[in-house]
Amino acid sequence: MLNDYDVGPTLPTADLAAAKAFYSGLGFAGQPAGPDEEMGLVFTSGASRFLVYPSQYAGTNKATSMFFEVPPDAFDDMIQGLRGKGITFDTFDMPDGKWEDGVLTGMGMKSVWFHDPDGNIINVGAYEGSAGA
Repeated sequence: MLNDYDVGPTLPTADLAAAKAFYSGLGFAGQPAGPDEEMGLVFTSGASRFLVYPSQYAGTNKATSMFFEVPPDAFDDMIQGLRGKGITFDTFDMPDGKWEDGVLTGMGMKSVWFHDPDGNIINVGAYEGSAGA
């Protein structure tokens, strides 16, 4: 059934050029989702892909839209790299864990959240005992 196939997030954008610049700035290479970029862009990440597409509903989701799991030993360097690209991290109320400089620790994980230009919420996390993606 469906669980035999890869799955990928879809992220709406009100400004495809700004979204392309943002994700390209994070190191992703986008390919047109159709005969040209009008239908959106598909970005590859590891063995998965995600679609960024034009939508009038961009910016309306208030929950995490996409998650990247990184190996625990790569997390700190990844976070420094994101900060170096001007990414700022969100904090919010959590029943457990501890926030330190935008990074949530505890509960067997380290994790950060940030927004793309359309307000899509992106999470990067590392979990104890995980080798990452």
